[in-house]
Amino acid sequence: MSDEERDVDIESDGEEADKRAHHNALERRRRDHIKYSFSSLRDAVPSLQGEKASRAQILKKAADYIQTMRRKNTAHLQDIEDLKRQNKLLEDQIRSLEKTKVASSGYSSGSMLDSVNIKGESISAFDGGSGSESSEDTDNSSRGSRKKLKTSPNSTPLHS
Repeated sequence: MSDEERDVDIESDGEEADKRAHHNALERRRRDHIKYSFSSLRDAVPSLQGEKASRAQILKKAADYIQTMRRKNTAHLQDIEDLKRQNKLLEDQIRSLEKTKVASSGYSSGSMLDSVNIKGESISAFDGGSGSESSEDTDNSSRGSRKKLKTSPNSTPLHS
């Protein structure tokens, strides 16, 4: 083998070593990214936070958590729809009562619907006082409990 051939062999070995080193670095970076992603997923699942778990356990618990959250989300969306229907019924009931009051007394200034504030407490334009909300009812509403309301004298509560 001549000196030129040896130089070519050494250069090609050096190029192959560089290619391998580059490939190994890329592979190491890919594995590190996967490891980081599993760690982030583990930390995002409440039942796994701070625990050691295999990748299979992380995936299983994450899938279970996603299903649980989807069920809760669906239930919350249903609650929102129920509350919207309940609000509409109550607004209709207020309008009906206003019409009845106007027809019976001839009083027409102000709307009872306009006197209902955001918390659901009412301030009647007719008696000048506060609505029928008791302190116990407002305490329950601030804790997230819902009061069961009847929309008419003979109906049952909308939400159980």
